Amino acid sequence: MKITFRLIISLLLLGPVISTAAESEPREITPTRMMTAETRLVVSLLEQAHFQGRAVGGVVDELLPGFMSDLDYHRLFFTQADHQKILKEHGPTLETELRRGNLRPPFAIFSLYRERALNRIDWILERLDGEFDFESDDNFVVDRRKMDWPADTAEADELWDKRLTYELLADLLNDRPIEEALDNVRRRYERLQRSLLEMDAEEVQERFLTSLTKLYDPHSSFLSASTLEDFSISMRLSLVGIGALLRSEDGYSTIQELIPGGPAAIDNQLQPNDRIVAVAQDGEEPVDVIDMKLRRVVDMIRGKKGTPVHLTVIPADAADSSTRRIISLVRDEVRLTASRAQARIYEVPRDDKTIPVGVISIPSFYGMVGQGNGTDTSTTEDVAELIDRLKEKGIQGLVLDLRRNGGGLLTEAIRLTGLFIETGPVVRVKSSDGRLRVDNDENQKVAYSGPLGILVSRNSASASEIVAGALQNYGRALVLGETSTHGKGTVQAIFELENYLLPMGAGVKPGATKLTVQKFYLPDGQSTQNRGVIPDIIYPSFNEYLSIGESDLPNALVWDKITPADWKEALTAFPVRSQLDKDLISRVQSASAKRKEALEEFNYLLENIDWFRAKQEEKAISLNLEKRRSLREQDESFRQSMREREKELADKAYAYNRIFLDDADQREEEETPGIEEMDGNPVTGPADNNERLDIHLRESLRVMTDLVELGRPLWSESAVTAQKSGGNRN
Repeated sequence: MKITFRLIISLLLLGPVISTAAESEPREITPTRMMTAETRLVVSLLEQAHFQGRAVGGVVDELLPGFMSDLDYHRLFFTQADHQKILKEHGPTLETELRRGNLRPPFAIFSLYRERALNRIDWILERLDGEFDFESDDNFVVDRRKMDWPADTAEADELWDKRLTYELLADLLNDRPIEEALDNVRRRYERLQRSLLEMDAEEVQERFLTSLTKLYDPHSSFLSASTLEDFSISMRLSLVGIGALLRSEDGYSTIQELIPGGPAAIDNQLQPNDRIVAVAQDGEEPVDVIDMKLRRVVDMIRGKKGTPVHLTVIPADAADSSTRRIISLVRDEVRLTASRAQARIYEVPRDDKTIPVGVISIPSFYGMVGQGNGTDTSTTEDVAELIDRLKEKGIQGLVLDLRRNGGGLLTEAIRLTGLFIETGPVVRVKSSDGRLRVDNDENQKVAYSGPLGILVSRNSASASEIVAGALQNYGRALVLGETSTHGKGTVQAIFELENYLLPMGAGVKPGATKLTVQKFYLPDGQSTQNRGVIPDIIYPSFNEYLSIGESDLPNALVWDKITPADWKEALTAFPVRSQLDKDLISRVQSASAKRKEALEEFNYLLENIDWFRAKQEEKAISLNLEKRRSLREQDESFRQSMREREKELADKAYAYNRIFLDDADQREEEETPGIEEMDGNPVTGPADNNERLDIHLRESLRVMTDLVELGRPLWSESAVTAQKSGGNRN
């Protein structure tokens, strides 16, 4: 199960989490009348309000195995006999029970799971007093999600023996003595034991109904009354926090998203898909959080503004799961000015000259009110202002960097697209009842009509995909980046169940369900869902070997297409010669392909990717301590050689000037002490290696110079036409 909470650092003085001793014996838990009513209503909403409009009878065959896997995500507690027993006892009547709101089947399954897990934990705690062999040639497959449950108890014993050896090795490889490793693992399973004994009916219901909703699509879920309250609090406090969205996945609290302008995003050390294994308060020892409830992990990370918190994580790109990295963050408010669009001008070498190319980084599609000057601001207004400043500096090409843009306000995506076309449809929205809505750009003024590139990644999602896809449809921009964008082309709505249910007494509050209700389509009728937007020029990337796209999620809605909007008519309103024709695109693609074959930086990137891919394909992990140490030394040696090559390549960075919004707060945040200023803007050049080598951006700048040179007559006439049509957008 993957339930998400936004990590919010409350300005309220939150008291410490007080834990009481768990009962020594499991207490019986049963569903309430409210849960029965909620279940019936969730089934009804899934069939009537979800985008698919699919009858629940079409998914029940998958529900019981799915719920079992959500409880036992490593497939180590249940056995195959348990699996068959559950299907036989509850499968034939499950649809009928669901429609009645009868939760007897999931509660019976949970009771069996808890019994199996508590017995296994007793076995584990006894086993930890024994000896472990760290010299064997055995391997262990960590990710067992697609594997069978153990055939019987004997096979389960063998798997658990390997599992414990694997867990102990993680500590030993990080230079912890065996006694400390044993204590750490023991505490982990004692905590799991307490969690199982403390688990209540509300949690069982939430897990089961979320298992049901996720059979419709990965973004639908059920929120119990407690989770709904947490969600509401986090929305009210959304400007305060370390700025991260977490999900619970396979026992780990995993980073799902970084909030633009938050401490984590500004620090740039924590990355999506990093897994948190320990949390430490300043001056205190780290607390292991593997298999800890997500809500408790959130509480540990919360704290007073200005205080540090230290996260021990397994990096998303770690070659070995024993890799640990400590990231320290200071709890703070999310700084809106830091999350706004930012710009630079790069001087890109071309033959015997340089060509100035502007880059505008857009972290999200935002709309903010009252920024201290009495006016509202938004992504579109900020980008329009930056474009004016870039044009004053004489740019000949422009790149919009949407690689870290996870979406935001749809209205801003539409308005921003309008900065580059005169008028026309930008996106079509299809509802679950089949109705179509067309959202158009209606402002005829164009802010920029020159060569345009849009740089994307697998993390570019939702609203950013609409901008990239629409401008690609119009032939207005080259899309550059990884093999596709994220592929989230759906809209979710939260249905608070109290709006549909009769009151059931004081203090009894229902929860809510989040359902996918709409789907996005580009002007040409193609959905952005699942496939995302396919770039015109594709760069090699590590992300191709990470499960981070929509298509990697179970039960993701499929890609499809509808009748195109009347978007081609809009092309007649914009200078036809400013559209990118196939011949020009082909010539630019060819030039980029030749560089990817010849340039050392791409050789460096491909060597890194090949090494990482090989590591990702190693599903079975060695349980031999010396072999693992030897492999880690080899990995570190490879990484060190890559770091040295990276530094050499970074020394060849293009010089750039920063361009600021007319905002003093942002200027203070962006200025770098000690760097010489020119025309009031800090200047950095090849000697500045504070930033990671950005091969994708560097090649995108070269692509823009290709577009400038190869399409020079086109852009000259386009600029004249744009001036006649009204110039800059206000």
